[in-house]
Amino acid sequence: MTTHDHSAHTTAPAALEVRVRNCHGGSDLADLERHLRHRPGVTSVHVDRTRAVAHLGYDPRHVTGAALQRHLHAAGYDCTCQDTAPSAAQPGQPSVRREHHAPAHEHGAPPADTPEHHAHGSHADSGHDEHGEHMVGDMLRRFLISLGLTLPVVLYSPIGEAFGFTATPPFGLSMAWFGVLLSTPVVWWGGWPFISAAWRALRRGEANMMTLIATGTLVSWTFSVYATFALGGADVFFEAAAMLTTLSLLGHWLEMRSRFATGRAVEALLNLAPSTARVVRDGQEVEVPLEQVGVGDLLAVQPGDRVPVDGEVDSGSSYVDESTITGEPIPVAKTAGTKVTGGTVNQNGAFRFRATAVGADTALSRIVQLVQNAQASKAPAQRLADQAGRSLVFVALGSGLLAFLAWSFMGGQGVVFALTAAVSAIVIACPDALALATPTAITVGVGRGAREGVLFKNAAALEATAGVDTVVFDKTGTLTEGRPALTDVIPATGTREGDLLRLAASADQPSQHPLAEAIVRGAEARGVTITRPDTFDSIPGHGVQATVEGRPVLVGNRTLMDREGIPLGSLPAEVDRLAADGKTAMYVAADGQALGVVAVADTIRDSARQAVSALHALNVKTVMLTGDNRNTAEAVARQLGMDTVLAEVLPGDKAAKVTELQTQGRTVAMVGDGVNDAPALAQADVGVAIGAGTDVAVETADVVLVRSNPAAMASSISLARQVRGKIKQNLFWAVIYNLLAIPLAAGALYPAYGILLRPEWAALLMSASTVIVTVNALMFNRVRLQTAPPT
Repeated sequence: MTTHDHSAHTTAPAALEVRVRNCHGGSDLADLERHLRHRPGVTSVHVDRTRAVAHLGYDPRHVTGAALQRHLHAAGYDCTCQDTAPSAAQPGQPSVRREHHAPAHEHGAPPADTPEHHAHGSHADSGHDEHGEHMVGDMLRRFLISLGLTLPVVLYSPIGEAFGFTATPPFGLSMAWFGVLLSTPVVWWGGWPFISAAWRALRRGEANMMTLIATGTLVSWTFSVYATFALGGADVFFEAAAMLTTLSLLGHWLEMRSRFATGRAVEALLNLAPSTARVVRDGQEVEVPLEQVGVGDLLAVQPGDRVPVDGEVDSGSSYVDESTITGEPIPVAKTAGTKVTGGTVNQNGAFRFRATAVGADTALSRIVQLVQNAQASKAPAQRLADQAGRSLVFVALGSGLLAFLAWSFMGGQGVVFALTAAVSAIVIACPDALALATPTAITVGVGRGAREGVLFKNAAALEATAGVDTVVFDKTGTLTEGRPALTDVIPATGTREGDLLRLAASADQPSQHPLAEAIVRGAEARGVTITRPDTFDSIPGHGVQATVEGRPVLVGNRTLMDREGIPLGSLPAEVDRLAADGKTAMYVAADGQALGVVAVADTIRDSARQAVSALHALNVKTVMLTGDNRNTAEAVARQLGMDTVLAEVLPGDKAAKVTELQTQGRTVAMVGDGVNDAPALAQADVGVAIGAGTDVAVETADVVLVRSNPAAMASSISLARQVRGKIKQNLFWAVIYNLLAIPLAAGALYPAYGILLRPEWAALLMSASTVIVTVNALMFNRVRLQTAPPT
């Protein structure tokens, strides 16, 4: 019997991107997502409501991308689909896309949204931009034409008479026939997006927000047509059907315009990459399309140019404005060996560099991919809103039916009155505001975070960040610079500071020890002249011994000094004081005499103090987690004002320390930058990677701080909390609005006050609620975030 190794032949999962052109509302897109989830072979679905794009994972053993597109077309969705390789979802990995049934591709034209366009094109992500603009433009066109036809219907209706307009319709037409002629194209052409969406839902045995609009307009229009033919034109209200359609179009246009606009700022980041680059070939600079640049190519950058791709400077020097990537306003010096990032702007100098990352692997493309993934993701609160929206549709339909029956049989009113109340109740309860409450806030918040240098990988990460009450910082490379620097030069009596530092740096100059290199760098930064020693000997664990300018020089610890019989006088007290501050102090001696002490430390980032203060202002506890000795860790913690120090923790135990905090009921964010931080980042409720950290830390984290600035942690929590506040405001408004609006529209105030809301005004109020929710989310862009303690 032969045994087959099925694992070797496992079919890789496939992905499909679906751009839908006839889903015009948040709840309609939610229905599409729900519909796709039930398709055989589909393994995952998410609909990006900000761009009307669905992302599907599917098993190619059971279904193909072409079959899914055929099904969507048969179900009434106007869409285009592109197969996307699974790696496309991973930042930095190239993706392969193949579009199904796209006419341009049949003639050899390249896809509009290939990874090359993501990475290189001057019209970055143009497929999404054009897709969104087309939908917004189509809705605007329908609204304007419908408005032009609706206004005359209203003027020649009882509404116009109420405002003193008493003219009769032209061409000798009756008001009823005039309404038939003008309202029919409004309802069936202008309102087709609503009617077609309602029909799709009906075929699935479902109802959605579009069902409510279509029901209201078609009931009004159908009854009026019946009255025109069978009742001689009595009791028609074509103006209600036309105004309901037109105002619904207005509301959806405003909503779509705001919804698509939320992604433009982020998508515009890709336009920072130029469309061409100067490649050096055979010693000559040749301008080529950006997509032709490969890793290892030598590129030239002139003053004022944008750096085309990521790379490392080969020759020349300049200053580069990196504010578009890091947010830091001060240009950064670039010389041979330093890294440059695509999309940044060169200043006055010129240089050449080797490309190290192109296409989807560049930092710029990875940032945009992270942000777009986050904006497309669904927050936990959205699931509740979707369920509530579905329930509200049936509440609205039930309210409309109940209002019709109550006014017809118990209220003593005619059919027209009953229909008016029923249609108004159905229309005003459209749950589009509820469907948009969460995604608009999430989308705007993620975009705002990107501009602040905070990248949330998904909506769940943003929501989780809002609940953080404890932030754990790794010390080295996060709170500190990650490399030692010269901090103190303390000469003995009778010795000049400059002589002390010159001899110490000259003796250390050949050493490759990090502490010795820190002393040399510090001396160079202070303008001290360093000479190469005549002799040099490294004494492991103790220091160095060298001959500088003919003088025997020692640089090292007390053991070395005692071994050589060097009297130290009062210098040990200085060394103890420096050690208490977390610094590594070394004695310097020459000619058998102690000259003084130099001290080195991993210097604290300027932004670390600001980070701790800002977090305390947000009532967030701060914890330092480090493998360093307790004295050094506590010295740094004292300078920063941190609440808790967890020192001498082995790399493998960091995750366990995070777990201990979680068992105390704390919601923990872990901030780190190294490989040894990855398990702790994964264990924390929110893992946060400093942008300059290792790839494994960045990949493991939920949030990335692009600027390598720990103070951005406070910004991320402040931003997340305010997004959560916007979501709560939007959900509260959407729910309260419907609870109050449905009884009003159904005529609850008519017996006491004679107030009956007509369908057209119900449509206006429905649209207003959607716009209010969207605008409330957009106003978040003006909110100030907590980045420093309040003054």
